[in-house]
Amino acid sequence: MKVCVSACLLGENCKYNGGNNFNPAVAEYVKGMDIMPICPEMLAGMGCPRTPIEIVDGVLMDRNGNNVDAALREAVAKTMETIRKEDIRCAVLQSRSPTCGVNQIYDGSFSGRLIPGSGVLAQVLMDEGYQVIDAEDI
Repeated sequence: MKVCVSACLLGENCKYNGGNNFNPAVAEYVKGMDIMPICPEMLAGMGCPRTPIEIVDGVLMDRNGNNVDAALREAVAKTMETIRKEDIRCAVLQSRSPTCGVNQIYDGSFSGRLIPGSGVLAQVLMDEGYQVIDAEDI
């Protein structure tokens, strides 16, 4: 069985600011498992670093006001095509991300304020019955 993991949690520099969110607890949790790293933002060709993205009234927008919704939702659809072909046990995702956030996301004001909610990939995974774990819960 495989586990999907937000690539930034594994130390890949794919975070909006050019860095990563390496999480030793996540690395230990998935140790010995077949890991599928995922990053919809990179799959969408948004590069690293990139302008921060939040969900604004249901639409993925960057801080400069550019609508990036179609590109990210297409990347999520491609990610899901790959996931559906695998025997995925669960997904461990980066907290607060507009794609991977599980329990909370930023409110769309680019002010750092959090609200209850999920990123677009996390929501699709949950809707399809996959076990989704917020990295902060490990």
